[in-house]
Amino acid sequence: MADCIRVPLLLLTICSFSLHPIRGQNNVIAKLAANVDIPQKPAGGPGPAAGIPGAAERIPGAAASLPRRRSTGWKLADEGVCREDLTRLCPKHSWNNNLAVLECLQDRKEETEIAAECNHLLWNYKLNLTTDPKFESVAVEVCKTTISEIKECAAEELGKGYLVSCLVDHRGNISDYQCNQYITKMTTIVFSDYRFICGFMDKCREDINTLRCGSISTGEKDVHSQGEVIACLEKALVREAEEQQGAHPIKDECKKSIMRVAELSSDDFHLDRYLYFSCREDRERFCDKTLAGEGRVYKCLFNHKFEEAMSERCREALTTRQKLIAQDYKVSYSLAKACKSDLRKYHCSGDSNMPRAREARLSYLLLCLESAVHRGRVVMGECQGEMMDYRRMLMEDFSLSPEIVLHCRAEIEGHCSGLHRKGRTLHCLMRVGRGDAGAIDANCQRALQTLIQEADPGSDYRIDRALNEACESVIQTACKHIRSGDPMILSCLMEHLYTEKMVEDCEHRLLELQYFIARDWKLDPILYRKCQGDAARLCHAHRWNETSEVMPPGAIFSCLYRHAYRSVEQGRRLLDGASEAGNQGLTLSRDCKVEVHRILHQRALDVKLDPELQKQCMTDLGKWCSEKTEPGQELECLQDHLEDLGPGCRDVVGNLTELESEDIQIEALLMQACEPVIQTFCHEVADNQINTGDLMECLVQNKHQKEMNEKCSVGVTHFQLIQIKDFRFSYKFKTACKEDVLKLCPNIKKKVDVVICLSTTVRNDTLQDAKEQRVSIKCRKQLRVEEVEMSEDIRLEPELYDSCKQDINRLCQNVAFGNAQVIECLKENKRQLTQRCHQRIFKLQEVEMVDPELDYQLMRVCKHMIRRFCSESEGKNVLQCLKQNKNSELMDPKCKQMITKRQITQNTDYRLNPVLRKACKADIPKFCQPVLNKATADSELEGQVISCLKLKYADQRLSPDCEAQIQVILQESALDYRLDPQLQIQCTQEISRLCSEEAAAQEQTGQVEECLKVNLLKIKQEGCKKEVLNMLKESKADIFVDPVLHTACALDIKHQCAAIPPGRGRQMSCLMEALQDKRVRLQPECKKRLQDRLEMWSYAAKVAPAEGFSDLAMQVMTSPSKNYILTVIGGGVAVLFVMGLLCGRFTRRVTQQLKDR
Repeated sequence: MADCIRVPLLLLTICSFSLHPIRGQNNVIAKLAANVDIPQKPAGGPGPAAGIPGAAERIPGAAASLPRRRSTGWKLADEGVCREDLTRLCPKHSWNNNLAVLECLQDRKEETEIAAECNHLLWNYKLNLTTDPKFESVAVEVCKTTISEIKECAAEELGKGYLVSCLVDHRGNISDYQCNQYITKMTTIVFSDYRFICGFMDKCREDINTLRCGSISTGEKDVHSQGEVIACLEKALVREAEEQQGAHPIKDECKKSIMRVAELSSDDFHLDRYLYFSCREDRERFCDKTLAGEGRVYKCLFNHKFEEAMSERCREALTTRQKLIAQDYKVSYSLAKACKSDLRKYHCSGDSNMPRAREARLSYLLLCLESAVHRGRVVMGECQGEMMDYRRMLMEDFSLSPEIVLHCRAEIEGHCSGLHRKGRTLHCLMRVGRGDAGAIDANCQRALQTLIQEADPGSDYRIDRALNEACESVIQTACKHIRSGDPMILSCLMEHLYTEKMVEDCEHRLLELQYFIARDWKLDPILYRKCQGDAARLCHAHRWNETSEVMPPGAIFSCLYRHAYRSVEQGRRLLDGASEAGNQGLTLSRDCKVEVHRILHQRALDVKLDPELQKQCMTDLGKWCSEKTEPGQELECLQDHLEDLGPGCRDVVGNLTELESEDIQIEALLMQACEPVIQTFCHEVADNQINTGDLMECLVQNKHQKEMNEKCSVGVTHFQLIQIKDFRFSYKFKTACKEDVLKLCPNIKKKVDVVICLSTTVRNDTLQDAKEQRVSIKCRKQLRVEEVEMSEDIRLEPELYDSCKQDINRLCQNVAFGNAQVIECLKENKRQLTQRCHQRIFKLQEVEMVDPELDYQLMRVCKHMIRRFCSESEGKNVLQCLKQNKNSELMDPKCKQMITKRQITQNTDYRLNPVLRKACKADIPKFCQPVLNKATADSELEGQVISCLKLKYADQRLSPDCEAQIQVILQESALDYRLDPQLQIQCTQEISRLCSEEAAAQEQTGQVEECLKVNLLKIKQEGCKKEVLNMLKESKADIFVDPVLHTACALDIKHQCAAIPPGRGRQMSCLMEALQDKRVRLQPECKKRLQDRLEMWSYAAKVAPAEGFSDLAMQVMTSPSKNYILTVIGGGVAVLFVMGLLCGRFTRRVTQQLKDR
């Protein structure tokens, strides 16, 4: 019976082929057809007389005529039972050839009926033909050389009908033309009914009856429509594979028979009788020019399967056949033939008694051969073409994958119904798999991933028809320079994602596919080709079509990018016990590293393209970022909430952010937004950067250039804000300072805290004149860069920002962040700040005054003036240099205004003036301790200490260094009242009332102070009056403190007091003496101003009497009657001295007399 199996399979396939008349070329076949005996009771097969009792009685004409038709001239056309059908259906020239008549009647149109008697006559003719010994003898005669070449057929025993079955099995290897024609003709004509196949009924009788696929008794069904029976069995086989509800399990022997029949009918679609009749009109419509044979008609119909004009019945039949191909690739004649040698070469086929064995499945064949291609092996072009056709077929119709149908049924019904054609259902399932349309079952997700691997659309985008159609316009414009079908097309599309050239439909299809490609590194053919050696060496990766539970496909890429960034220079420690040379072997090759960077750039476009990120952060995305739907927003949101994320998600986001700091080009969206700035200012850095962080540093430095657009500025600022969360996120800082951080600031993670820790260490070492700085020089250089960057935006200093957030919303809500504008706003409104914010701003100003380079606004506004006047000054002396050149004609007005602001700030508190603080280190506690005792920490003294020192300057009691600094302050504040905090506080109302015009002047040259002095008698507020009197007192000490008087008397000072050095009131005394000397003629303006000052001082003496001896002495020395007063005082002292002498002699004599007693 085992031998008999081969006959049924042969015969059933054969039962479908259509006949192509061959005139005058096959005499052997014609001879056979003409001389076959048609016995009334044939032996060896079921027939109307033997196999079906009563058949002869039901067809008397046929039964009666058969015995008489034994001569060689007997023709089917002579039989009366078929005459009418023959005349109606067949051309007259074919009547003399029995086989042509048989073909004509057998391949009639489906709706055309022939008489039952004629049906049975034809059936008996075919049956007797198969059982006639001449049938085999003709085969031996015609295929003599072929039989000897095919060992399996040469070994068959003659007389049992097995020889022809063997020849049909091997007809693909028959090279002899006559033999090939004979076998093809016989299979086409004879085996059009499954019941002629030896053993088929026995094997499938139970399944046919159970499934009600048709009758196996003659007369109950049209014998020429028995192709429907096989089609019914095939559909049942598919339902069983898909585990559909109510599917009937077909017996294994019947399964094998069904699949063998499908295989034998694979070269010519005429042999699949059901498909032939279902698609006859569609074949004429779509494939009329396609020659039959070698599966060409099948392929043509497959290509037009989803055309609108394709009939539904044909589409259904084609789908069934495709599903059989998916179960056994041999059902595709063209694929099996084209890939036969490659399958053998790469060991892709195995022996199995089960037709649905693993080795026979289309998916296994595709994976095995794709693995060879990806490994660089040579697969014949014809085979690759066939593979591409069937990969495209899998992508177009999800139903061809039983696993998809079985595991994704709920998702299809719930989300993707009605989208069956052209791969739409599959892409809909991909969208569900991405999480864009609800949850997906894990088995369905795995089935989708498996299907994507089988189809491998990453190697050629054209395999994915939905993607190809959606992205055609984008490819033609953005990727036209790349050869069609090149794997780089997908990479090109990803590079243009979210750009103007991208269209919405292409964007969706692309992301849906990339979601699954990203989860298996092997599905990116370029990455696999460049990195397969590194993956095997470093990540224990297996062959292309093999997986490992220890190192699943999704983990391979994570392993690759960890090694891509492994180097000593980046601050990573060498592995324990390994040398540097050994660790070089743990890094990736250059080509692989480039591809890893490319993939990282693509994944940054969408968090769902990063499998690990999506896996670890699904909950956090829903919790914190559900409203962030724009491209790139989800990752930014996760970075913003880094401290709030779960441990797993926080680690993944942290690692990704650390990678971005090394190569900011990973941030593709940011790079797109910043393209103009990069091209203008950073193109050299961008072209030469290899994981150095220079590009981001360049963008930060040029963040406020006019070429900077809003998107780029926001992106750069966001990255800066993320960097402050962890010093590792700042690549250059981490590289330069990692060892210093471990040594000096252990257990500190936040970048801002690390910067403060290191800055404090540097400052302390500097102030203490340490022999050796504890912070390395390379770290100090990068530390300075970080400090300057942090000063640009208040948000980069979290403690300051948190302390002042309320004040910002209240006082600076319309002020933009960046350029230190918010910080400047807070400084200008410091008197209105809350205590906490006020303290923070004071600390910030204290640091900036010590190190002006950290004063972002000053350095930005005065950038060019610093280059002009202070190019040789140290950074800490920049402000001092600018102050000295403030009144230069070349000074920029905006810079001058900024310098004035900083002077005002410095004069509010001596601690904000480091030069003064150092010069007056001993004088301040000596003379101004009461003021210090009243002060609170971290708040300005509002100029009280400086006012105290000014008074001591007037008394000439300060140390030389301190006196020099106070003199500078007095000279500066004499020209601009705003530089005297106490004067501004006490006299604000009086200035508005008495000196509004002078105060409104753009250039302050001491007019306001002069106005207050002139209007001293009109001042009502005691505090203001006191400050003006102090000004008058200070002006006695130095004429430079009185700019109006100094300007008026400049010429007289030159003539009368040239030899007298300034300071300590010496030049003022000189002018006063000149005023009293009638021989000296002073300039009228000078004389008038001096007389005014005398009146003011006289009034001041009355209003503010001396508070002590020092004040009294000062008043005497500056009094116009100084000589008179000094003469009187001197005379009085002389009288007292004389009296003392006299009294002293007398008392001494009296004392001596007393002693003598």
